[in-house]
Amino acid sequence: MEDHRSEFNLEKMCELMGVSRSGYYKWRSAGPSNQELRKRELMGRITYHFNDSEKRYGAPKITFLLREEGYTVIERTVGLYMHELGLRSCVSSKYKVQTTDSNHDLPIAPNILNQQFETQRPNQVWVADITYIPCKEGRLYLASVLDLCTREIVGWRLEDRMTTDLVLGALQDAYAAKKPKKGLLHHSDRGSQYASDDYKKQLKAYRMKASMSRKGNCYDNACIESFHSILKKELIYCKRFRTKQQAYNEMFRYVEFFYNRKRIHGALGYLSPVRFASSFSKSKAS
Repeated sequence: MEDHRSEFNLEKMCELMGVSRSGYYKWRSAGPSNQELRKRELMGRITYHFNDSEKRYGAPKITFLLREEGYTVIERTVGLYMHELGLRSCVSSKYKVQTTDSNHDLPIAPNILNQQFETQRPNQVWVADITYIPCKEGRLYLASVLDLCTREIVGWRLEDRMTTDLVLGALQDAYAAKKPKKGLLHHSDRGSQYASDDYKKQLKAYRMKASMSRKGNCYDNACIESFHSILKKELIYCKRFRTKQQAYNEMFRYVEFFYNRKRIHGALGYLSPVRFASSFSKSKAS
């Protein structure tokens, strides 16, 4: 009886659809359409790039990488597929710890940079800042030095005290790595660490010119603050550091292997800082 009902229902369905029974069976055996196969393929590549970036890339960067692989796809489609797959890039939880002590009587350098954030070559302008890193074993502070042209972090230190030694160490590491020529412009906020005699002496020894932000104007040092914002969104707020050693290991892995060498930047033509910097070496060699 069930078989007769099924046959009857199939006949009615084919009649309503305007197809023959043989056409219906052919459709059923044909498998997924080319469109469905392409969607599956795209979803597979989207998932790969999302996980390869450790869940840090959203639709814009993944769209660029897909196009680099030869796919013709728009950002909106990638965003829809990511939503369908349940993929969402890291989102920061916002909180702020004061790291700038500008209540001091130390001499302040003029604001030479004056928000001129476009530079033509590496090692012409470095920007520096300190940010707070939460850790269960005790708070930590990160001092970073960023090259304004390449967006590369050329020097950094992670320590448990926000002292002059912290920022000096980051500067010394940057100088040892890049050996810039005389006249590099070094810009920072007007915190006591950067205004200290020891720091100014080191800048003089490296033949660098000092520049400092205006009081209370966060836009004067926006590029390095932007890096710290990215760092917190992509690393700090996605993990919980139990120990200081774990925090250091994760920071080293993020800065040296992901951010500097792998993370693509829209402002750099979707190259990583190290790849962008290498283009200057190639042009100089030629």
